[in-house]
Amino acid sequence: MNLAERIDLMAELGNYLRSNSLEWLMAKQKAFEKNPWFIPEFIQLACTNILTEYLQKDKLTEWVNFYHLDDNIQPKNVGVVMAGNIPLVGFHDFLCIFISGHRQTIKPSSKDDVLLKHLVHKLYEWEPACTKSVSFADMLKGCDAYIATGSNNAARYFEYYFGKYPSVIRRNRTSVAVLQGNEGADELTSLGDDVHQYFGLGCRNVTKIFVPEGYDFIPLLTAFKKYSYFSDHNKYKSNYDYYLALQIMNNLFYMTNGSILLIENEQPFSPISQLHYQYYKDSEILKQRLAIDNNIQCMAGINGIAFGETQKPSLFTYADGIDTIQFLLAL
Repeated sequence: MNLAERIDLMAELGNYLRSNSLEWLMAKQKAFEKNPWFIPEFIQLACTNILTEYLQKDKLTEWVNFYHLDDNIQPKNVGVVMAGNIPLVGFHDFLCIFISGHRQTIKPSSKDDVLLKHLVHKLYEWEPACTKSVSFADMLKGCDAYIATGSNNAARYFEYYFGKYPSVIRRNRTSVAVLQGNEGADELTSLGDDVHQYFGLGCRNVTKIFVPEGYDFIPLLTAFKKYSYFSDHNKYKSNYDYYLALQIMNNLFYMTNGSILLIENEQPFSPISQLHYQYYKDSEILKQRLAIDNNIQCMAGINGIAFGETQKPSLFTYADGIDTIQFLLAL
């Protein structure tokens, strides 16, 4: 396949994501049955974001033109270790490698091994040449380069096994929001999306907020009631009950609206059902500190991403700030 054919094929895949074909509906249902965190609402959200932000022909064309991609690349085999925290979380890596013209061998996470496999098999049906460019494996051996995403602990193993090859190794990251204190109800509701979508499991989910001293949390907790239905989700409710019990037994201060706990904590990472907060005095000093924090994937709020937009990365938004296309072009 040449570059134009690959772009057309991705645009066709976008049309398939938009469809309500029976086999696509069944694939999404199977993904939910295998992983209860992948509720239909969030599978659809992931698909919609991929469709609108990635798989539009004009956006794909602008993207490849920016890098001056052509058909002169010498194909290498790139091994990809994908995460499984949210539906189709590894799709951008898949897309980068596919569009670049390299081959890829994918080791999907056991938590998210239904959706991408289904989409790749559709590509096989539409264009048999894809069988030579995309494959899956339980173990990655003999690849020319590697892209691996996982926890900080997993990253040490990735570095051990893949460090002697060209590689991109990603670790734990999370996202934060900086509030001014004058946000309206609509902005707070949008912030609630950044916090709650995918149950807070994504690296682009806001797990900590910074608020000015004297901040009134009541409007925030009220806006977050949009996700009060999380209390009906067994796994989420178990987390909420557990962390609530810890606060009560240790006689620690907390705030809640019945479905999320607000805890004052300096740590950027917060567990499921919990949102950390911290007061600040000078927003400029705070932003300078956050800019050099390697734990931060993105920042919403003051001079950052608009509330409600953290889960909508563009083609040019690369995890951990590492340009995947440049890495692939340098192989």
